[in-house]
Amino acid sequence: MNTTELFLVAMLIVFTLPYLVWRLARTEYWAPLVVVQIVAGIVLGPGVVGHWLPEAHGALFTPAVIQSLNSVAWWAVSLFVFIAGIELDLAQAWKHRRESGITAGLALGMPLLLGCGAALVMLGLSSGWMGPQAQTWQFVAGVGMSCAVTALPILILFMEKLDLLRRPIGQRILRYASLDDIAIWGVLALILLDWGRVGKQAAFLLAFALLSVLLRQLMRRLPDSDRWYLALIWLIACALGADWCGLHFMVGAFLAGAVIDAHWFKQEQMDLLRHHVLLVLMPVFFLSTGLRTQWGLPGDGGVATVFIAGAWLLAASVVGKLVGVHLAGRILKWQPGEASLIGWLLQTKALIMIIFANVLLDKQVITSETFTALLLMAVGSTMLTVPVVTPMLRRLQGVLARRD
Repeated sequence: MNTTELFLVAMLIVFTLPYLVWRLARTEYWAPLVVVQIVAGIVLGPGVVGHWLPEAHGALFTPAVIQSLNSVAWWAVSLFVFIAGIELDLAQAWKHRRESGITAGLALGMPLLLGCGAALVMLGLSSGWMGPQAQTWQFVAGVGMSCAVTALPILILFMEKLDLLRRPIGQRILRYASLDDIAIWGVLALILLDWGRVGKQAAFLLAFALLSVLLRQLMRRLPDSDRWYLALIWLIACALGADWCGLHFMVGAFLAGAVIDAHWFKQEQMDLLRHHVLLVLMPVFFLSTGLRTQWGLPGDGGVATVFIAGAWLLAASVVGKLVGVHLAGRILKWQPGEASLIGWLLQTKALIMIIFANVLLDKQVITSETFTALLLMAVGSTMLTVPVVTPMLRRLQGVLARRD
């Protein structure tokens, strides 16, 4: 088979397999389709199918096919991160800045601290977790922030499913997650700061700031039909500039969206675009992500080591998030049960953490084994959300009815 045929076979598998598992096994309650797609990407990677069927895996996923898949994945994740940037509602966060600042700060800070502690323990047991281009602080901060991440786009999908998105508590949770998103990408930019290219990075950020002002003025004057075209051109230019200066194209894609106001676009169009990117493009990103997983450190216990590390990071993430939100609840005098509900919803990770970890792997801050452990942690934390939150909702009608 030629490269085109092999590519289409890979696409056929990545769209068919997760859908059949999701539909036939009825996994929606504990693993929505997006989670099944992530797991399918891991299974199709070198650690599972590649281990058990190495000849067939190598014959299908040739270097040319992998490069083709990566090209689609790069565009998919650029669009997805761009949309996440647009959907940040910083005006509402500023309006409720005391409550939002306390909650977002503690919800991010506690799992960050515990995640950094977990990373230090991992380094104490083996140096094989840290990438060859990383300094210790970069590895520790990267793993710690991975434990603190909340995936805003997946959180929106879950709250739509649970009928929370348009309620007051749903809008509050979006404010907290929006502030955390800003911090996440800020920390990533700090980790990627390259003193050898600091001049390029400063030039990019200065040009970005100046062009953002011009873009915002132009967007206000354009008709609705033209704004999407300009937005896509802006996305590509910012991603290119960020990658050129060493900050990674995903950082540029997020920044491109963060300076665009969501109200410039119809909400229905934004929802449809997010839905279609998830439906049409992101499964390819999940497959390309799965192809990067590795399952063991030499001489350190193999597959079991990575699973133990994933569980260790999951514990740091869950405990840190819940402790942080409960502290915020005490300070702000929330109703009983409110902190648990918010803490478990903010525990949703999935896509944004996987994107974050992909950047760390690209820049060799972490190894493939650490990447796999983080991937397992992201899947586990996301799968816990709906089963834990659903019974809570039946007991917390007073909290749901509360107004801001």
